[in-house]
Amino acid sequence: MARKQSDYLAALLSDEAESPQPAPTVPDIAEAVPTAPPTPPRSIERSRGATLIGRESALARLASGEVRQVTQLLLDPARVRIWRGNARLYDDLNGDNCRELIDSIIAEGGQKVPAVVRRVEGDPDHDYEVIAGTRRHFSISWLRAHSYPDMMFVAQVAQLDDEAAFRLADLENRARKDVTDLERARNYAEALGAHYGSHLTRMAERLKLSKGWLSKMIKVAGIPDTIIAAFASPGDVQLKPAYALAQALDDRMAAPLIAAEAGRLASTQQERRRAGEAPLPAAEVLRLLLDAPRVAQSEPKADPFVWVTRYGRPALTVQSANRQGVTIRLHAGSGADMDMLATALRDALDHLERQGMGLQK
Repeated sequence: MARKQSDYLAALLSDEAESPQPAPTVPDIAEAVPTAPPTPPRSIERSRGATLIGRESALARLASGEVRQVTQLLLDPARVRIWRGNARLYDDLNGDNCRELIDSIIAEGGQKVPAVVRRVEGDPDHDYEVIAGTRRHFSISWLRAHSYPDMMFVAQVAQLDDEAAFRLADLENRARKDVTDLERARNYAEALGAHYGSHLTRMAERLKLSKGWLSKMIKVAGIPDTIIAAFASPGDVQLKPAYALAQALDDRMAAPLIAAEAGRLASTQQERRRAGEAPLPAAEVLRLLLDAPRVAQSEPKADPFVWVTRYGRPALTVQSANRQGVTIRLHAGSGADMDMLATALRDALDHLERQGMGLQK
């Protein structure tokens, strides 16, 4: 665990010692072994108690002060939903990217590290929601659907408000490399308004993060999905280079040129996937996106569109096309009648559309 994260955890855990409230208790697991062992001697009881305290999840202890009770249960994962405030994108999980965890659960005969959940009300399909432990929830669900129908989801039930739940989930995700920068950035951006009244300083203080670093994450979160589609995967969008891209998109003149290049790159990535070819690497995609405004300015200007009659006389010319509209000149003495001019106008608009300068852009 990084020093900053370790200090953050230590500071939060120190609140537990200062709190006048009694420490959270861990009741028996809901589905205990039917036959209980004989009552051990007092010395063994003390040893077992110390062991239980030592095994308390750091995530449960983290919320000391917000957590009034912690209960460990064995749950059917189908009755547990994923809290929408978690950074991890559940739909992106699959048997391949969770393979190591799945194999570990099989080897150990079950889930050893409990997730953290809280009770939900008013949902007939679910009793709890996952605050921390999304991959564990997916892995248990996957195993139940693949030859392990009796596998149970082990979870600690905590009473948390949304802000405390967010901080707890965030702390867990910081230690996991499989949570992408983009996932975290968008999670922070949503939490900024939902939990901190859009006050960046307050959020940074609560999370024990640098305000400057957090500001960059919020900036990256604003990159549109149409731009992200240019990359082979959202996981390719790393904070430092993505921040430069987010800044470039602030330029009103550059933004549409970057968007157009992103659309071209997204099509290229799809074609390469269909052909079984390797996708364009993230560094190359970023370079092409950032260079798009410069390349567009250096390209020679296209000749104006001119519609000529069968007599060789110009009847219609496109004089300009920009975001304010299209300027068209109808030439006198061309010999074109109303039908011919209507055809000329349709041809001109089709030409502009193919050039990416149509009225719908």
